[in-house]
Amino acid sequence: MPQHLNEVQTIGEYISEFHFEISINSCSSSKIVPYYVTSPIFYVNAAPHIGHLFTLILTDVLKRWQVLQGRKAILCTGTDEHGMKVRGTLRANHGADIDDSKIERAALKAGQDVRVFCDQNCKSFEVRHSLDPEEHFKSADPIKALAQRANIDNDHFIRTSDPDHRFAVQHFWLMLKERGHIYASKHEGWYAVNDETFYPASAVQLTLDPSTGRKFMASIETGKEVEWTSENNYHFRLSAFRDRLLEHYESNPNFVVPTARMNDVVQAVKTGLEDLSVSRPVERLSWGIPVPDDGTQTIYVWLDALINYLTKANYPFQIPGKEDAAGWPADCHVIGKDIVRFHCIYWPAFLMALDLPLPRQVLTHAHWTLGHQKMSKSTGNVVNPFFALDRFGAEAMRYYLIHDGSIRDDADYDNSYIIERYRKGLQGGLGNLASRIVRGKGWSIKKSIEDQAVAGKAPAEGSLAGSHRILLMNLPGKVAAKFEALDAGAALKEIMNAVYATNRYMQHTQPWDLVGKPQELENLNSVIYLCAESLRIVGILLQPYMPDTMRKMLDMLGVSPEARKYENTLLGSDFNYGKPLVELGRGTQGVLFPPLRSNS
Repeated sequence: MPQHLNEVQTIGEYISEFHFEISINSCSSSKIVPYYVTSPIFYVNAAPHIGHLFTLILTDVLKRWQVLQGRKAILCTGTDEHGMKVRGTLRANHGADIDDSKIERAALKAGQDVRVFCDQNCKSFEVRHSLDPEEHFKSADPIKALAQRANIDNDHFIRTSDPDHRFAVQHFWLMLKERGHIYASKHEGWYAVNDETFYPASAVQLTLDPSTGRKFMASIETGKEVEWTSENNYHFRLSAFRDRLLEHYESNPNFVVPTARMNDVVQAVKTGLEDLSVSRPVERLSWGIPVPDDGTQTIYVWLDALINYLTKANYPFQIPGKEDAAGWPADCHVIGKDIVRFHCIYWPAFLMALDLPLPRQVLTHAHWTLGHQKMSKSTGNVVNPFFALDRFGAEAMRYYLIHDGSIRDDADYDNSYIIERYRKGLQGGLGNLASRIVRGKGWSIKKSIEDQAVAGKAPAEGSLAGSHRILLMNLPGKVAAKFEALDAGAALKEIMNAVYATNRYMQHTQPWDLVGKPQELENLNSVIYLCAESLRIVGILLQPYMPDTMRKMLDMLGVSPEARKYENTLLGSDFNYGKPLVELGRGTQGVLFPPLRSNS
């Protein structure tokens, strides 16, 4: 994108530079390799929460931005159905003397076969139809529905229990072993079932549960309970990759976003790495992928889970010359800050061990709090995303979560914040602007566009119109720069600032007072044209955030579906719109953002 337009640069120079940048981007994006973006895969041991929804939407916005730029993009999400979380509940409910996975524990608690349990719970992340929240939970359908309810445009939905993933994981294991990166050894240490990982003694502490008075050992990092474990298993030579990891971080300072977490990762690796336990005895973990040449061991859940990103990129790449056809290496992994270590230290080391390309970037976002307190299922301090989607709608939730959610700092969730953003940004900001322009009486958008096309005159430099024109010319580049930094929230705020500025411009020029005055017709057409262009440009740029509503708004403006790409955001690049493609309706009919059913 060209440098920001200033009053010295002519519009002609700006347009030439803009089209040069677009042509360069088109050449680079016309390669066969698609943009590959992933969300983490989510545990099926419990219902989805608002954090899952935020991660999915953020990942989806990044994908849709690439599509807007004319590049093929692939989004992969899914569910992690292995590990030690789903079985302990069964032990609690049935008194079974077992020590097994998170998922097995939850299945046992529900009194179900593990596969049946996973089948039911993974649906809540994938099913693409609207469900009544109460029926949603009655049907035990909590994971697959979330992606569809939130209008996530995922290309792949992986389950770690799928046969193709099992094949990929076992192949990866055999390659690690063949290269000497795996060895058998006795392992003793503190294991957290909830985190599915071992912790060194320096990373745990004695903790008191204030509600029960019970003392237990817990991870300092996550607060989750740990248990002392001694077992024979396999280890990965993680310590051997310290220098290579540090070299990679130094050569790729933006590998982890934001910078603060990149610094944390570098410091953790500099401190030193211990070899990593990568299997569990089958008597402790049976629900997982078996070690291919040792039936007494099950592959460690995080090694299993991380390989999902490769599975859907067609690993083990059996067609020579087509290794990158499905997107690998990933352009961006989107994850929460709680799983940075696994994605930014373990995962690169695993890939280095097999000389596979590393993901280009890992976007690590902050968490959501409720009442400024950490959300926790055990205390009931959680937000059900299905209830939120049912109450406010997918488009409003997509807008709110990206607008208020943060990459760097935790954000506090509150219904009053959603209502405030909806009323100010969407209803009073964008919706009001669209209604004023499209439904305005006494002017024609089409005639204003035709008049401008014939006249071809730019407003005087330094005038209100001239300043607003510069704002619109700079807007696409500013938004692109924010997306380049993987900051979708900052990009959204740039777009919304243009919406607010256009409303102020319209209020200042008051085109309704120019209607019916022949001597003001040229001025009226100029104002309406600039406001319509504002709406067209922001409508195109907002498509990754609110695809359905922006489709409707651009239809109302009469923008051709073929003229809704990033390259069309240049001011004055489209003189063929202005005739609505849909019925505008009257009153609240056809309004982009109708009043909420409840304002409390």
